Amino acid sequence: MRTRLVRIGNSRGVRLPKLLIEEAGLSEEVELCVRAGTIVIARAEQPRASWAEAAQELGRRGEDRLLDPPTATRFDEEEWQW
Repeated sequence: MRTRLVRIGNSRGVRLPKLLIEEAGLSEEVELCVRAGTIVIARAEQPRASWAEAAQELGRRGEDRLLDPPTATRFDEEEWQW
């Protein structure tokens, strides 16, 4: 699909057709990068987006244990207050 750059203040923009936005799964926030002279517009991935669900699944399977035994520190041996 061919389109034109439009002036937006001191910048330029591209109007994306609704069907392309929906097909790419884009939302209000996107990632932009340049690869080999090409501008790439991609979905903005949310880091750790599914960590809570993954942790719950580990708990259901009984796989949410510590990998190493707990190690005592001086704070465990001394009296201290909050």
